[in-house]
Amino acid sequence: MFVPGVLGSDKTTVSVGTGNTEFYPLYGSVGNIFNSTRRAHRDGLSVVATRDYSGSAAFRKFRRQLFHSSLNRILQPLKPHMTVPRVTRCADGHFRRVIYGLGPYIADYPEQALLTSIVQGWCPVCLSPPDNLDSPSGRRSHEHTDALLEGCTLKELWDDFGIVGDLIPFTTGFPRADIHELISMDLLHQIIKGTFKDHVVEWVEEYIRGTHETAEADRILADIDRRIAITTPFPGLRHFYTGRGYKQWTGNDSKGLMKVYLPAIAGHVPSTVVKAVADVIEFCYLVRRSVINEDTLVSIDAAVARFHAHREIFRATSRPDGFSLPRQHSITHYRRLIQNFGAPNGLCSSITESKHIKAVKRPYRRTNHNRALSQMLLTNQRLDKLAAARPNDENLDAGAIDGPTCIGKVKLAKSYVRKVPRNVHELAEYLEQPRLCELIRRFLFDQLNPASPVPGGRAALDRCPEFSTERVFIFNSARAVFYAPSDMSGVGGMHHERIRATKSWYRGPPRYDCVFLEHDKDAAGFRGLHAARVRLFLRFKFRGVEYPCVLIHWFSARGDSPCPDTGMWIVTPDSERNGRPSLAVVHLDALLRGAHLIGVAGKDFIPVHHFDFSDSLDAFKAFYVNKYADHHAHEIAF
Repeated sequence: MFVPGVLGSDKTTVSVGTGNTEFYPLYGSVGNIFNSTRRAHRDGLSVVATRDYSGSAAFRKFRRQLFHSSLNRILQPLKPHMTVPRVTRCADGHFRRVIYGLGPYIADYPEQALLTSIVQGWCPVCLSPPDNLDSPSGRRSHEHTDALLEGCTLKELWDDFGIVGDLIPFTTGFPRADIHELISMDLLHQIIKGTFKDHVVEWVEEYIRGTHETAEADRILADIDRRIAITTPFPGLRHFYTGRGYKQWTGNDSKGLMKVYLPAIAGHVPSTVVKAVADVIEFCYLVRRSVINEDTLVSIDAAVARFHAHREIFRATSRPDGFSLPRQHSITHYRRLIQNFGAPNGLCSSITESKHIKAVKRPYRRTNHNRALSQMLLTNQRLDKLAAARPNDENLDAGAIDGPTCIGKVKLAKSYVRKVPRNVHELAEYLEQPRLCELIRRFLFDQLNPASPVPGGRAALDRCPEFSTERVFIFNSARAVFYAPSDMSGVGGMHHERIRATKSWYRGPPRYDCVFLEHDKDAAGFRGLHAARVRLFLRFKFRGVEYPCVLIHWFSARGDSPCPDTGMWIVTPDSERNGRPSLAVVHLDALLRGAHLIGVAGKDFIPVHHFDFSDSLDAFKAFYVNKYADHHAHEIAF
């Protein structure tokens, strides 16, 4: 049995007051690993520069080599069993002969350059020149570097190949270990924060400022912020109350912006700019899937090719020197990395970025800041013992649910709304839904006459069952549980979310969410779905049978294909001939999950005052079906 160790590191500064202590905490994870190695991973590496030598080339070389030597020393306990099997008890209780190895290494680009001993600006896995990174080239390897060391000077290695030739990589001496092959993808820093937030979003702003007068550019950018701020709420969606106006962006902020940014710029910039942004987001969601097949790989290649073509529009305003950016260039290697390591499924240094807060920064704050390292190590040891004493104390993420695979269900909330009428006619008056009784009768006609050629919506009302004395219970929400392994999910791949229909959400304005309903299992993507807005969750008994239902407002797709610029479907709310909204009562089982709709603003500007996110679903005439709300929506609403 071969067990590769997945490694990750993320440079951090813990001395906030003076800023002179840099830590490189190393994190590792395999099924079974020696405790000494686990502790070494958590301890991290501390590098302190002194004023006398911090600027010298010799000291910089010393620091880089110290980093590699420390990693090599940390991993030494594994080395004997990289060639000789070790009998190890596995998680299933069985003993197996295990061969250990070094697996993927997750790191941001500056650390990738340090790990692979290359010059900043070069690619850590290929030999493309820094002024044309996307050009075809050969791959880096230890063998290639060793051959160059025999015939080139250190200066030639630096200038012609981007190699720091006087460093010994930490993988030297380990079997089956080539750091250039072990460098993994980093979705957070390379794609989400790098290509999307730091590159494309900034380029869009520079394009707007470069093609408009200052006052008009400020007006457009302010409207983009307002569009982002009024985005309708959705489970797990980051709400940007002031748009993009943040000085310090976290990884979650960048992920949240990616979900709502595309509709915000549509109409204010040319379609080529919108397509360039859409290509980056589409690429990110494709490589993030938990299951990637050959068709997905083809789609990934197509997204990269489209992005390279569409980004040329930014050359005049933002990138006159070209697009040789290491983080952006990394997307060209993702297909090979996926084929080597498998589906990344969110693999990125955000894992280690969150860990170093717990393992380094918080323990540092508990010290007296005098020779803090030993105090930090002691704190971590004690925290580990406390965690081992209560292994079940961890709380699961709100979005993850344990359960059987591929079984989904929508259930009403456990508690119904109290102090409201139970009679359907009084309830209709209370809810300002005068057609509630009629719609329930038409629903019952469909339930009692499934083979009728005339649906309940078109049947004569006098043919529908009478419904007047039954008690009706209403609910503020329902809980959808569905199979979504690409999102935060339980062991069985199950994810849950809350769908709301309430007159007041957190004592504020009303909230009536949107949903997907399945209508054609054989149609692909959104063609097999309906979009609707929930107006009421209700439950009643009729002739001894209990019916959990939902009152919905239907939406219809505009056209037979998605928007060519954004790649999202556009829907409009349905109306009847007399102008009334097209409502219906359907069984709760017809609901698939929640849907996120974002208003299509086009070239119009959002009012500055008296317009809130709670008004969005009532104010717009058309809506984008946001397939980027989460990864499951991206898989079903394409």
